[in-house]
Order: sequence, then structure tokens, then C-alpha cells
Amino acid sequence: MNTLTKKYIETRQRTEALCKPLQVEDYTPQSAIFSSPPKWHIAHVTWFFEEMILKNHVPNYQVFNKDFGFLFNSYYNSIGERIERNNRGLLTRPKIETVYDFRAFVDKAMINLLESTADEEVISLTILGINHEQQHQELLVSDIKYTLSLNPLYPKLYEKNFVNHFNGSEEWLKIDEGIYTIGHATNDFSFDNELGVHRVFLEPFEISKGLVTNGDFMTFINDDGYKQPKYWLDEAWFWIKDNKIAHPLYWKTVDDEWHQYALSGLEAIDKNAILTHISFYEASAFALWKGYRLPTEFEWEVASKKLQWGTHWEWTNSAYLPYPKFKTAKGAVGEYNGKFMINQMVLRGASSATASNHSRHTYRNFFHPQAQWQFSGIRLAK
Repeated sequence: MNTLTKKYIETRQRTEALCKPLQVEDYTPQSAIFSSPPKWHIAHVTWFFEEMILKNHVPNYQVFNKDFGFLFNSYYNSIGERIERNNRGLLTRPKIETVYDFRAFVDKAMINLLESTADEEVISLTILGINHEQQHQELLVSDIKYTLSLNPLYPKLYEKNFVNHFNGSEEWLKIDEGIYTIGHATNDFSFDNELGVHRVFLEPFEISKGLVTNGDFMTFINDDGYKQPKYWLDEAWFWIKDNKIAHPLYWKTVDDEWHQYALSGLEAIDKNAILTHISFYEASAFALWKGYRLPTEFEWEVASKKLQWGTHWEWTNSAYLPYPKFKTAKGAVGEYNGKFMINQMVLRGASSATASNHSRHTYRNFFHPQAQWQFSGIRLAK
């Protein structure tokens, strides 16, 4: 069995391991438009391999179910019509057993193909598909957590609670001014939004060696940080008012003490743990209250080679835009990243929910500024 086949199998097994603690009833609910049901996730990543690879590279390939292209296409307009995103939770059919049969059917075909071909396009698309599934593994964890958090029983799913304590340092790393190279320059895998390599000039800056903790943010709350418009971007101020936001996602008071929902259940908040599930709006307001700012994504990339990172996605003050010389790939895979380069902000690093070896210094994650449900935190700059 070749290395790529082993990596494919390992990735597919990890997705199913994440879902193993779920009950049948957990697979279908969609708790918000930004959150997809587990059943849809595990079917969609399987559809990706069937649609992008098997249909085009296996002679006389017969799809598992002709309706699945409509049900489990995410946003690939060039491929065809699809179910509306907000209706994914209405898919009580197919049943979850059928979705797992779909996965087994595609896995058998993919393994046979990978063990019998040296086609460069198949190899390239498989590597993309593996990384795509790893992205969905993290989304799967985030979406499951959001749905279960709305259950008043606050159910426990995993022993792991994704609460982290590393590097609570208050020290600052100094970076000299200069011209720095940004972007993915090696031949190993990267997403297209990490290309092309280019230079930027940076003024001298300092960046915190540690991330903001729960205790740090409690001080912001106690100082009426959510009530003072001077700290908030105008759009952010209306967002917290319209949505009655007064604390990070998953926080609640129990007997006058802060608690948070984790996938290990409802737990008292550890003040020394790193803050997570914070929006860009909240990160920006906290930074201003503290007298600092968020780093740009270019500052983060340069500094990251001398920092500890990887337990929380870190908001930057950079809009998600194409790099110079960015090129949209041909075909449906060209819809992967480029068309989302508007109205979103860049996060850098990785989180404790990210698949092993999935991130790198040049990785560019991106979400809308109000997004809280990802494992996101704050690193300050000045």
C-alpha cells in the first residue's frame, strides 16, 4: 500500500472516529445557517472524492446515488444545482447508515484507483481532497459543539475539552523593520490562497509571545467593555446590540461564577486558560481597550517562526484578499478559495481541533468578522 493511500485511509478513519460518540439523533440537526449537520459533513467530503476524482478518472464509474450530487454539493456552482445551505438540517433522509455505505463505496473505489495509477492529476486532487476533509473535521467538531451547546443538558461528548494553557507569557517579541517574503514557496502542499510568493515591507513592531487568557477577558467584561462604544467598530457595535452579545460564546454564569460549555460538558472557567470562541469584532475591541492592536497577517507570518502557536486560530487585522499573482485554478476546484475573498478576515495558525500536520506558517484561514464558533483567540501587537 503506497503512502498516499495510507494517508487517505487515515484521514477517512479520523472523520469517523470524531463521529463515533454521536447518537443517531445527533447527526441531523442544523443549529444555525453557518453550522452544518454531521451527516452532511461526512457525506459532503465523500461526494468531493466521487465528483472531483472518481467520475473523471475511473472508466464507466457509476455514482452511488444520483441524488447525492444535489444534496451534498456545498458551493460549486459550476457543477450544478444544490440544496440551500440553510436546509441541510432537513435531510432526515438518507439515513445515516446509507451515508456510511456511501463512504465505504467511495473508499473502495478510491483505494483501488490510488493503488493502480500514477496519474498526476489524481494524486494532486487526492491530496487536495484529504486536506479538504481535514478542514471539515475541524468544522465538524465546531458544529457539533455549537449544536450540543444549545441543549440544556449540556451533554458530554469527548473526554477532551479543547481548553489550552500553553504559553501564557506576557513578554513581547520584537521584529525589525525590513522587506520580508510572504507566501508558500516550497513544493509541498498548500492551498491556492497561499500563492503567489511576494514581498512586503514591515515597519518595526512587537507581538505578544502569549495569547489572551480567560482572566484577561474577564477584566475587559468587568470594566464594561461590552457597554462602551469607544472600543467597537461601528458595525461591531450594532452587532453586539442587535444580538445581545455581552460575553464570549459558550460563557454563562452559574451561581455568580463564569462557566463555559466544552465538549466535555459545562465546566467552571479556568482564568489561566487561553480565551477561545471569540469573534474578530470582540478581538478588535479588546485590543483597543488594552491599548494595543491585532497584528496583520504578514506580521503574524514573519513572527510565527519565533513564536509558539497552534492551539487557537488567531485573528489578524487583515482582510481576506488575493496575493499578487494569485491565479484561479481551472475547473470546479477553482471555486475552492478565490470567490470568498470579500467581507472576511484572515486568521492564522491552527487550533487544538485542527488535524495533525494540517497547518503551516503560510496557512490562511478566513471567516466573517462576527464568527465566534471556531476555536479562535487573540494575540496582541504594538
